[in-house]
Amino acid sequence: MDIATLVGLIMGFGAVIGGQLLEGGHLSALLQPTAAVIVLGGTIGATLVSFPVQDLLRALRSAATAFFHQEDNPEDLIGKLIGFAITARKNGLITLEQDAQWVKDRFLGQGLEMVVDGLDPEEVLAVLQIELTNFEERQKINAEVFEAAGGFAPTIGIIGAVLGLIHVMNNLSDTSRLGAGIAVAFVATIYGLMVANIICIPISTKLRKRLKEQILQREIAIEGLLAIQKGENPRMIEKRLRGFTLTSGVLLYSRGGGGGA
Repeated sequence: MDIATLVGLIMGFGAVIGGQLLEGGHLSALLQPTAAVIVLGGTIGATLVSFPVQDLLRALRSAATAFFHQEDNPEDLIGKLIGFAITARKNGLITLEQDAQWVKDRFLGQGLEMVVDGLDPEEVLAVLQIELTNFEERQKINAEVFEAAGGFAPTIGIIGAVLGLIHVMNNLSDTSRLGAGIAVAFVATIYGLMVANIICIPISTKLRKRLKEQILQREIAIEGLLAIQKGENPRMIEKRLRGFTLTSGVLLYSRGGGGGA
């Protein structure tokens, strides 16, 4: 579990609730089902207008990675690639056929199979580039869904506030109903801001960070596989691959220009 995400959510909501209590307010004042229906329903509706249903469902599933995520370790991947390079240099590329079948990473396994099958390096590069580009575009949509929802929520909150004020204006003669209308008006605005700034936008930011990590892993895999196919010295391969981690995610690999020499 990503402790930072859990702690962040607790602190974010806790700060709002704690501030309300410190000011002498009651927690019940923040619990307004009408405001919640307006903000959540309106935000989801606006997001559905912007994205297909399948994109929204995929984004919701991807949000789980903000809480439960196994960190990608470039060092582990580099170790595997160096192992493949040593084996291929000693016994030939064909000996990696069994390794290709047992690799859990589908992207790495696919690339290793093409290398073992003796495909042209440019063809291997082209296929892996397409796979990487498609993966990146799919994952970007997940972040964009939450980013869009974070933009809609505060505006929907304002709509809820206006509706609450309309309700107040229509019942000025009935003082017993004024409090409820005013409460919905202000709480709807708070809900909109909280949904946007504590949930949606932070999740979008975290998904983009995850995507950068995953792209880095695949860039390392491409560089390593092409070097293995060329029969390069495992020590030189290791030095070049470690350059990816030393630059803290700045990709040394140029997608348009092929692998390193």
